[in-house]
Amino acid sequence: MKFLQWLGSFSAFGLVFTVSLFAWICCQRKSSKSNKTPPYKFVHVLKGVDIYPENLNSKKKFGADDKSEAKSKSVMPKNSLHLDLEKRDLNGNFPKTTPKIQSSPDLENLTPKHFVEREKDSISPESLKSNTSLTSEEKQDKLGTLFFSLEYNFEKKAFVVNIKEARGLPAMDEQSMTSDPYIKMTILPEKKHKVKTRVLRKTLDPAFDETFTFYGIPYSQVQDLILHFMILSFDRFSRDDIIGEVLIPLEGIELSEGRMLMNREIIKRNVRKSSGRGELLISLCYQSTTNTLTVVVLKARHLPKADVSGLSDPYVKVNLYHAKKRISKKKTHVKKCTPNAVFNELFVFDIPCEGLEDISIEFLVLDSDRGSRNEIIGRLTLGASAEGTSGEHWKEICEYPRRQIAKWHMLCDG
Repeated sequence: MKFLQWLGSFSAFGLVFTVSLFAWICCQRKSSKSNKTPPYKFVHVLKGVDIYPENLNSKKKFGADDKSEAKSKSVMPKNSLHLDLEKRDLNGNFPKTTPKIQSSPDLENLTPKHFVEREKDSISPESLKSNTSLTSEEKQDKLGTLFFSLEYNFEKKAFVVNIKEARGLPAMDEQSMTSDPYIKMTILPEKKHKVKTRVLRKTLDPAFDETFTFYGIPYSQVQDLILHFMILSFDRFSRDDIIGEVLIPLEGIELSEGRMLMNREIIKRNVRKSSGRGELLISLCYQSTTNTLTVVVLKARHLPKADVSGLSDPYVKVNLYHAKKRISKKKTHVKKCTPNAVFNELFVFDIPCEGLEDISIEFLVLDSDRGSRNEIIGRLTLGASAEGTSGEHWKEICEYPRRQIAKWHMLCDG
């Protein structure tokens, strides 16, 4: 009898405990649902995705750096908040401050043990002047200075070139106002020897300090050679930007006395520049499984002057045609006062038929003007009937579906 009473009381206690635990769990779930915030961080990540690989690699932006940045903000006084916001770049990030390279160690510690310095080819004081002393017009014409040294090793019968550094390069990326420079060097006229340096990220004063040794060149033939340095800025997604070039004829330069330190101003490359209405960088990808066409309007450059101020407010209108009938249209945002616009906007079009035989796409670059009708700066049409680079681009996306292919195209008159 006592056992049954004990069993009943234990069952009642277990029932009360179970009901209480269930009620507590329900309350906790209800409160957690009411306090749950939408995933703003995830939405911000999607909006912040950039087509350029240097921004795609910045994964720490929403990770541990957020916590450290919050701690630093809490410690800093309120009056310094405005100054920190002004230091952000166009992407909203704090730029990494790298100490400006004043000179390489070889330029500071010049001793007779290392090489004999020639007065006529030594570093001139004019080349070491600060950029702050130049006028705005001179800064636009200045492409920087290249520092290098030449030497001939008689024991190994080798010609040695040391690319030391470059100073005062122009910014090829308008968003970050910096460049990713590297140098290609070719020995002319035979062009048998071609080398290049490593890419240095986000700097206008790169210190390469790389030595290249060319064997099998007799000293008697050095006088007939010409060194060609090509200074470029790396762009992983599209064609690398050419900053300038340096040509060094070796005639009259004697290397028998030792290593010779030299510097030359970088000049514009002597090639045919883009003329007319400018150029447009477009990336296309055809998805055969979903029958969609992905269009990315990346950049425009060398756009002509559209108004009295000499600056235009460009944007791109994208029209999709099926059998010469427009079936869809999109447009980018307006970029204010620039002849070299960076749009970086993606559009996805549904294709009403299988394949791209009857499909064409038109790009209109226009100048935004609130007071009057928007003027057409240039026009580009891609399709099966297009010629030149436009036809080649269209043929490549048809032959290689699911592959993103980017090309520069010349704009024609609207």
